[in-house]
Amino acid sequence: MTGSVDVAALDDLVDGEGTAFELDGRRVSVVRLGDRVYVVGDTCSHEKVSLSGGIVDEDACTIECPKHGSEFDLRTGEALTLPAIRPIPTYAARVLDGRVLIDVGAENDHTSPPEVSP
Repeated sequence: MTGSVDVAALDDLVDGEGTAFELDGRRVSVVRLGDRVYVVGDTCSHEKVSLSGGIVDEDACTIECPKHGSEFDLRTGEALTLPAIRPIPTYAARVLDGRVLIDVGAENDHTSPPEVSP
């Protein structure tokens, strides 16, 4: 699957938390931080645990695995603390007309710009 996928209204996502979605067989976690969204693979690279229930640190832009405490950078997917040593996938996302769009297959800078009205 390539292209943009509309997953939710921005207002339906809880600010400062991850929400799991299934996209073409891939589980992702969409994290809302104000008007921005970050999308990462929902599975910790250390052990198969959902990251959507993890603690989000808005200042550090990280999500913490709820089982063993590994932290991941929401922008790059980089594993920042042990026991995880491998990164998690990240996906480009944006907010358009109040909807969260994920660019499936795009893996670079994955922050969304503030919403722009046409």
